[in-house]
Amino acid sequence: DAIVAKLPPAKPEPEEPEAMKIAIVGRPNVGKSTLLNAMTGTSRSIVDFRPGTTRDAIESTIDFRGQNVLLFDTAGVRRPGRRGVGIERYSVIRALKAIERADVVLLVLDATEMVTAQDKHVAGLIQEAAKGAILVVNKWDMAGDKDTIAATSYLKKELKFMAYAPVLFISAKLAKGTDRILPLAEQVFRERARRISTPEVNRAVQQAVASHLPPRRGARQLKLRYATQAEASPPTFVFFVNDPTLVHFSFRRFLENRLREAFGFTGTPLRMTFKAGGRP
Repeated sequence: DAIVAKLPPAKPEPEEPEAMKIAIVGRPNVGKSTLLNAMTGTSRSIVDFRPGTTRDAIESTIDFRGQNVLLFDTAGVRRPGRRGVGIERYSVIRALKAIERADVVLLVLDATEMVTAQDKHVAGLIQEAAKGAILVVNKWDMAGDKDTIAATSYLKKELKFMAYAPVLFISAKLAKGTDRILPLAEQVFRERARRISTPEVNRAVQQAVASHLPPRRGARQLKLRYATQAEASPPTFVFFVNDPTLVHFSFRRFLENRLREAFGFTGTPLRMTFKAGGRP
């Protein structure tokens, strides 16, 4: 305590710049740093064929259509059982912090391997943080005769909890397809911040219920009395019902799909809460 008392006061944390924040994440050696260099037109990140070259979260600011964009290139994220100690452990912590800071996360996949257990783990982290997401399949030039339609279907199946995320097939090394990333990220950024008026939400919910009867348990049937969007970034909806215990997973998914059909929300997860009661 005596030593700490003699230390100079800590400098205040710098304020986050007013910018769209994009994190580039994925397991080691999928080409995250190459992608950052392709997007910025610089060699800010060191590129090496060995996995784990990036140890820290590297930040780059670029201008896109007059808007500041802050890019985070992060160290490869491994599953907990495969994480090392020391530098690698703290690299993973910084990658997770980059996800928390970001508005949109680019999950970079390797086209020669597609989806691995580690990819699913990283996707789960993005989903838990409720961030906008884009699946970026890198090294597509090395994928042989793979078909983008079949590959997209495969990705949606393997990452079914993130089926809302759009897919891009690129080659960061050859800078092919990388020009589509920022326009799509900007769209996801806007969708994540979208607000829908309460009358529009209730109208969409009423149309959904009219086409699909709510679940029931015995003689008791679920009744949706009122719905509203409580928050944005991420879009959060509150449903007032007669009995929240009657709401099961399949009906939640049905309502989410109907909301997406009505309002879009491309690339962003939806949070949905069910409460007992009527119109507040």
